[in-house]
Amino acid sequence: MPKIKTHSRAKKTFRVTGTGKIRRYKAFKSHLLTKKSKTRKRHLRIHGLVHPSNLKLVKRMLVMM
Repeated sequence: MPKIKTHSRAKKTFRVTGTGKIRRYKAFKSHLLTKKSKTRKRHLRIHGLVHPSNLKLVKRMLVMM
């Protein structure tokens, strides 16, 4: 059996916390920022956690299973 490769984009995007949860960045923060309020952009800087329904997929991309 060959080794399973990690998904290259996933290893740059997601981080595993100390308790084993997977941290993600929020969307809508890359461009067209002039029309968005300061409050909205500030809230987008805060990291979120991967939703439980997507957890299995993300773990498979990170080869954690």
